[in-house]
Amino acid sequence: MNPYFRLMRLDKPVGIYLLLWPTLWALFLAADGLPRLELLIIFVLGVVIMRSAGCVINDYADRKIDKLVKRTQNRPITSGEISAKSALILFFIMMLSAFGLVLMTNSLTIQLAFAAAGLATLYPFTKRWTHLPQFVLGLAFAMSVPMAFAATNNNVPEGAWWVFSATVIWTVVYDTMYAMADREEDLKIGVKSTAVLFAKFDKLIIGLLQICLLLILIKVSEVFNLGIFYDISLILSAFLMIYHQNLIRNREKTACFQAFLHNNFIGMTIFIGILVHLAT
Repeated sequence: MNPYFRLMRLDKPVGIYLLLWPTLWALFLAADGLPRLELLIIFVLGVVIMRSAGCVINDYADRKIDKLVKRTQNRPITSGEISAKSALILFFIMMLSAFGLVLMTNSLTIQLAFAAAGLATLYPFTKRWTHLPQFVLGLAFAMSVPMAFAATNNNVPEGAWWVFSATVIWTVVYDTMYAMADREEDLKIGVKSTAVLFAKFDKLIIGLLQICLLLILIKVSEVFNLGIFYDISLILSAFLMIYHQNLIRNREKTACFQAFLHNNFIGMTIFIGILVHLAT
């Protein structure tokens, strides 16, 4: 498989889905129905490009660390298939491409895009000086929410920030599960994460964050006057969260990674709830 394709993680699209779902939540809520086609295209393409760019800058930042972790030793930069300079050039090309998409919206969205780009670039380096890189990643992912509202209505209402908060918390939940799979190696090489920070309380804290996520999503229902179909999606999401807790119960690496991947279904379930409500 082409090393650039692998560098952008286009062979592992779950990251695209995890970023896409909150973006779609926001676009459909902001439009109170079907978003304008041009905005849908801009944001879907933007999600693919920004997630890919994030993977590139992450691998650039971790090119030395990745040599010490079995799961990442064969990444294209670490293995020498792609030079660090070529990766940086690709990153800037993708960032310029994403900026070109944003220029087709409005000034408020463009202003928010600068914050989103800054967070996306900063995230890979935060694991060296804080145990909360998952929170920074959450902020980066969640910036698509106010951008979607701004592009749709040229303003960011209070309700958008509830969706933003839900996205941040959800990201911390699933990326902590992801980090649990690498915790032993991270401890050896000094990489920081919420999984390291939470230590033996990891499952408990993830559970508390899942409860907070559900409460915020209930608030979203109240703010946007969502109905029974959305409520059903939250009930189903709660059962999915219980399943994820079951997966991580023994902190087994493969199971923790599977829980991370399975979070995609939470985002999809909530989107379906929003979509069915708006359609009816």
